[in-house]
Amino acid sequence: MSAEGRAKVLIKVTLLAAAVTVAGLDQITKAIARSSLASGGIAVMPGWLDLQLSENSGGAFGLFSGGRVVFLAAVSVLVIGVLATMGRIERRSTALALGILLGGALGNAIDRIFADGGFVTDFIRFRWWPSFNVADIGIVVGSFLVALIIWRRPVERTDPVPVTETEAGP
Repeated sequence: MSAEGRAKVLIKVTLLAAAVTVAGLDQITKAIARSSLASGGIAVMPGWLDLQLSENSGGAFGLFSGGRVVFLAAVSVLVIGVLATMGRIERRSTALALGILLGGALGNAIDRIFADGGFVTDFIRFRWWPSFNVADIGIVVGSFLVALIIWRRPVERTDPVPVTETEAGP
């Protein structure tokens, strides 16, 4: 296999490994939270950080409560989009960012598919912030990294820049 072929395989492996890792950690931590926190929460840092079981049928901050079908459709579009473009990803950092985002989306989608009522299990709660989970962290971090990569990417000009007489010289 050529060096370019190995690089493409490594990019795909990076994306898929990141997605599986984030989704797996999410499901493991949610299972632990459901079994350990069912009888009550734990004050990790009293007055600041609690582990407290909650169910969220909406998205971030509980928005669009009951929107199970919409969220699953959005995840489906994300999965199809990432898989369709995976062969064109040129950098491992991009693959890693997309994998983290995809893993977070899949982690919450697994809850929406298999939980009665289509809710997502949340269990991390800062006193000043709504409850969240590992998948939510993956979505936020992955989205931030993707945005950063897009923002830092140089703009390629495809249209010719007209040359004025003064620039062309004598």
